[in-house]
Amino acid sequence: MADRFRAASAGQAHVRVGQEDEAAADAKGLQQGLTERLLADAQHREPQVGHAEPGEASSARHLRRILKIAAGLGLVAVFGWIPLRAMLQISSVEAVLNSRLVTLRAPIDGQVLSISGAESRQLAAGTPVLRVVNPRGDRTRLDDLRRQMSRLENERPSLAAKLTAAQAAQQDLARQAAQFKEGRILQLEARIAEIQTSIEAAAARREEANSAVERASSLARSGSVSTVELARLTRELAVAQQTELGARKRLDAAKVELAAAQNGSFLGDSYNDRPSSVQREEEMRQRVADLKADLMHADAEISWLANEITVEQIHYIGRAEAEIKAPVAGRIWEMMTSPGEDVRAGQPLLKVLDCSGSVITADVTESVYNRLQLGDHATFEPADGGARIEGRVANLTGAAGAPANLAINPDALNKEPYRVTVAISPADIAAEDCVVGRTGRVVFAPRETPK
Repeated sequence: MADRFRAASAGQAHVRVGQEDEAAADAKGLQQGLTERLLADAQHREPQVGHAEPGEASSARHLRRILKIAAGLGLVAVFGWIPLRAMLQISSVEAVLNSRLVTLRAPIDGQVLSISGAESRQLAAGTPVLRVVNPRGDRTRLDDLRRQMSRLENERPSLAAKLTAAQAAQQDLARQAAQFKEGRILQLEARIAEIQTSIEAAAARREEANSAVERASSLARSGSVSTVELARLTRELAVAQQTELGARKRLDAAKVELAAAQNGSFLGDSYNDRPSSVQREEEMRQRVADLKADLMHADAEISWLANEITVEQIHYIGRAEAEIKAPVAGRIWEMMTSPGEDVRAGQPLLKVLDCSGSVITADVTESVYNRLQLGDHATFEPADGGARIEGRVANLTGAAGAPANLAINPDALNKEPYRVTVAISPADIAAEDCVVGRTGRVVFAPRETPK
């Protein structure tokens, strides 16, 4: 890089010397033209010299002497103003247009593939430059997720079919249970009617026995009925009363069974009599609930796996292929790999010239360096006579090591040890079109330090 910069500096110095030679040739031509004109005038006047007076000849010689002196002073002014102006200005010894570099590294292991035309054109931010392809990328997790997805998708139709069959069986058992409940209620209502009839019959027998006891009691006082007969009639009355009481108790029990049957519970003799249809219907209801839960779980798993597969596919693509894009507007400065080369993750691939961060690197004398401050106005004058570039002093590194992420190492400027970095205005950066390596000098306009 230093050799290339020295070659560029030598070429531009040759151009500067050529320009000075051309200026000297122009001035020499001007002097020769004046001399030839004076000689022509002298030859034109020579025939009249013999007839002229001595005073007129002396005046002509004096005029020619004045013209020669004026021509000499003009040449001195032309060739002396340029070095005089350089001595009066506060300027650098050397200066070069520079720019920062961005190093792009491989994000994955793989093989480098180039994109045609990227090396020879100006790059915009985000322009693809290289591709790194890894056909042996790890896809174990992606394959595992796909296997789980396939298994659940195969199990789901079976779960749905089982759920449909269980729901149909539950509906059939529910219909049977409803029929049993309806029949049981009708049975209990008939039993209640029967018991009510028995109660009425027992009440009639009780009344009859009560009347017989009353008659026997009146006859027993007159001696017409014996005490034995009266006792028998009394026992029959008690039996009739207990029979009626028992019938009423059975009626109460039947009403309790009817109320329970209407609520879905079927009571027997001291136990809860539940038919098999009702029991199986409850079991089938529980099975339907379990199958619904399994189906919902399978759907949730499928949805989660689909999302995970999508994410893992993106990760796999990122591990299998990576596109290297220019992070900034600029151009490729150095290609550090070749198409077809195998690279490792983190390996440098290329360096991109950051055209948005162009600067001017200059070396100055110690006296000039001590007069500069950050923010001082500076003007870069190219050695090839191009347009001037305005900027501001951005960094004063002095004799210390300059930043190493520049396209042209500041150490290449070795005439003076003190180095200055000038930031270029955005308008001039756009106009220069990222021309790095142009040499010239920087003229500074330091601010007055308040006393």
